[in-house]
Amino acid sequence: MLAIPTKRFTRTLVSFLSRPEVDALLATPDRSTWSGRRDYVFILTAVQTGLRLSEMTGLKREDLIFGAGAHVRVIGKGRKERCIPLAKPTRTVLQTWLTEPPRGNGDVLFPSTRGQRLSVHGVQYLLNKHRLVAGKVCGSLLEKRVTVHCLRHTMAMELLQSGVDRSVIALWLGHESVETTQIYLEATLAMKEQALAKTTPPQGKLGRYQPGDELLNFLNSL
Repeated sequence: MLAIPTKRFTRTLVSFLSRPEVDALLATPDRSTWSGRRDYVFILTAVQTGLRLSEMTGLKREDLIFGAGAHVRVIGKGRKERCIPLAKPTRTVLQTWLTEPPRGNGDVLFPSTRGQRLSVHGVQYLLNKHRLVAGKVCGSLLEKRVTVHCLRHTMAMELLQSGVDRSVIALWLGHESVETTQIYLEATLAMKEQALAKTTPPQGKLGRYQPGDELLNFLNSL
């Protein structure tokens, strides 16, 4: 059975957001309301850390470590613990979010309005709601399905295009193998264009055929 080759299937390119699309999405939540502030911090944290959906919804307040080397601590697949550094803007926003009155038992970092852990459908609802509004400003968002995994891909692409080594990206995302990160190399057109710019392409020239004098003389003599 092990000798049977796996079935071939069409593998589509990973979907990710561009920087203008991310900015449009972050500008959508109404930060004058509690739910709007939660959604804003949730999206910002997801797109900066690249955490999985279960990791995002499972975050607790105690998982945030501030001070020197600020990071968020998560338990990912296979019960493996890893730490993701927090950028200064994300750290500032999260510190402000922690001053909000806690809901429920106060443990969940991004609770629902009832203070419980966000469900899969709840997360997708809030992302889709903001995508539709942001799509009025950035039309390309209307053609994409924005999920936490899409935001995770966005972070990976940002790291890759910034020149970060694939092994570091694999550790960041919690991949079991560096080869898993190969999918991001296949998806980024910008890096392929940069590689093309370093080459010397063949000098193709398209034009109409011009017969030589000998051919013209022969034709004229007929």
